[in-house]
Amino acid sequence: MDQFQVVTDAVGGSVGLSALVSTLPLLTFFIMLLGVKARAHTSGAVALLVAGLVAIFGFNMPTALAISSAFRGGLFGLFPIVFVILTAIWFYQITVASGRFEDLRMVFDKMGNGDVRIQAMLIAFCFGGLLEALAGFGAPVAITATMILALGIAPLKAATIVLIANTAPVAFGAVAIPITTAGDVGGRTLEQTENIAAIVGHQTPFLAFFVPFIIALLIDGWRGVRETLPAAFVIGLSFGIAQWWTSNHFAYQLTDVIACIVALGAAFILLRFWQPKGVDALRERLGLPELSAEDEKELTSNRVFMALLPYAIVVVVFGLANLGETIPNWLKQFKISFPWPGLDGRLLDAAGDPVNSDYSFAYINNPGSLMVISAIIVAIIYMAFNENGRYSLTWGQVGKEFVDTAWKMRWSALTIVLVLALAYVMNYSGQTVTIGEFFANLGPAFAFFAPILGWVGVAVTGSDTSANALFANLQVTAANHLGLNPDLMLAANTTGGVVGKMISPQSLAIAATAVSMEGKESEIFKKVVGWSFLFLLAICTIVFLQTNVLSFLAPVVN
Repeated sequence: MDQFQVVTDAVGGSVGLSALVSTLPLLTFFIMLLGVKARAHTSGAVALLVAGLVAIFGFNMPTALAISSAFRGGLFGLFPIVFVILTAIWFYQITVASGRFEDLRMVFDKMGNGDVRIQAMLIAFCFGGLLEALAGFGAPVAITATMILALGIAPLKAATIVLIANTAPVAFGAVAIPITTAGDVGGRTLEQTENIAAIVGHQTPFLAFFVPFIIALLIDGWRGVRETLPAAFVIGLSFGIAQWWTSNHFAYQLTDVIACIVALGAAFILLRFWQPKGVDALRERLGLPELSAEDEKELTSNRVFMALLPYAIVVVVFGLANLGETIPNWLKQFKISFPWPGLDGRLLDAAGDPVNSDYSFAYINNPGSLMVISAIIVAIIYMAFNENGRYSLTWGQVGKEFVDTAWKMRWSALTIVLVLALAYVMNYSGQTVTIGEFFANLGPAFAFFAPILGWVGVAVTGSDTSANALFANLQVTAANHLGLNPDLMLAANTTGGVVGKMISPQSLAIAATAVSMEGKESEIFKKVVGWSFLFLLAICTIVFLQTNVLSFLAPVVN
C-alpha cells in the first residue's frame, strides 16, 4: 500500500504558508464557538471537517488515511479520556448519594470558617492538585467543579475557578507523565529528564503563588484579595516552595502530591492562629446561606473521617498502582493493543521515519479503571457503615448514578471524541508539526516563543503529555541548531502547555458538564482566555530570561 510522508512546506512550498493554513481548523473551532455561538460538539464537527479538507487538499494526505486518523483519535477520546472523566464524576456522585459529601463540605466550611474564598483555594487548588497528581485527564476539573458548585458559587464562576486552578499542577500531573514523555520523545537520558523536571520546578512555582489570589479575586473582587491575603499568601507560597524543592531535590514524580499536602498543612496551621473576618457579610454579599452551627457541632471525628475516606482511598489505589516498578509493570500487562487498520506502516514523519499508530489501552492500569476500583471500595464501606440508616447507599443507587452521569455528559463526550479526532488528523497529516517548525525558524527569538508550541499543543489535544509527544523532538532539534539548552526548551514546552489547558475544548467541555452548563462552553472560554494569554506571556518571559540573566535556573546537563 502507498505510504504518506509528512511535508512541512506542502502548501505553496512554504513553511509559513503551510503553518498559516494549518491553523484553519483551530480558528474554525473558536469562530464557531464564539462567533457563531454553536454548541461545542457542533464546533468540533465543523473543525474536524476543515482539518480533513486541509489534510487532503493542503497536505496531500490520502482520503482513506485522513478518515482512519479521525477514527483513531476518536477512539482515544473515548478510551481513556471520556472513560476517565465519566468515572471521576460518577465517583463524586456516589459520595453525594451517600450523604457523606455534605459532611465533606462542612469540613471545608469549618476549616475556612465558612469563607468560601479560602475553601475554593483549598478545594480547587490544593485538593485539585492532588487529584491531578494521581489521575489527570480532566478528573480534577470534573470533581472539584462539582465541589465548588456545592459551596454555593455560581456555575460560571465555579468553572472558571477550577480551570485556572488546574494550571501549575498539570506539568507534574499523573505522576509527572508529561515530563517523562518529554524526556523520552526528546531522546534525553534519565539524568537529563530529571533536569527538565528541575527547570519546570523553577517555572511553575511562579504561577502557583498567584493562583490563590486569582481565586479570591474571581469570587469576591479586590476586597476578597485583601481579606484573604494571609491565606492566599501562605497557600501559594508553601505550594510553590514544595513544588520547587521536590522537583529539584527529591522524586519529581511526587512533586504535586507533596506540594498539595504541604499547602493543605500550611493552611491548616495558619487557620489555627488566624481567621478571616467578615465571613457573615461575605456570605450575605454572595447570596450564600448562613452557616448552620448545629450541623457543625454534630460534625464528629467519625463523620470527618468517613467524608475524607473516599479521597484517601483514591490516593492509596493510585499510589499502589504507580509504586515502584513491579506492580505497575504487572498491571500494564493487562491491555488491548493492535495496529490501527489503514494506518499501520503507511505513515512517515518529516524525517522519513515510521509513525507508530498502534492503539493501546491498559484496561486496569488507567485512571478510569482505578477510579472504578476506588468507587466500588468506597461504596462497600459506605454500605457497611451507614450509622443506623443516617447515610444510606444501595447498589441500585450506585448503578443509577453511573447511568445518569453517562447521560448527562453525552454531548461533552461527543465533543471530546470529535476534538481528539481533529487532533489526530492534524498530527498525522503534519499540520501540527508544521506550526511547530514555523516557530522553530524564528531564530534567537525562538527562546521566547518556545512555550507557545506547548500552549498550542495542549489547546488542541487537551493534554500536556500529548503536547510533549508532539513537539519534544522539534524543541530539541531547534535548541541544538540555535545553541540553546535542550532541557530548557523541553521545560518551556511543558510549562507553556500547562497554561493552554484552560482553553482546551476538552477542558471546557468537562467543566461545562460538571457545572451543568452544557452548550455554554463559549461563556466559560471568554472568562478564561485572558488569563491563559497572561500566564503564557509570563512563561515566555521567564523562559527567555532563563537563557541569559536567569540561566542559573536552567542548568545544562550533558
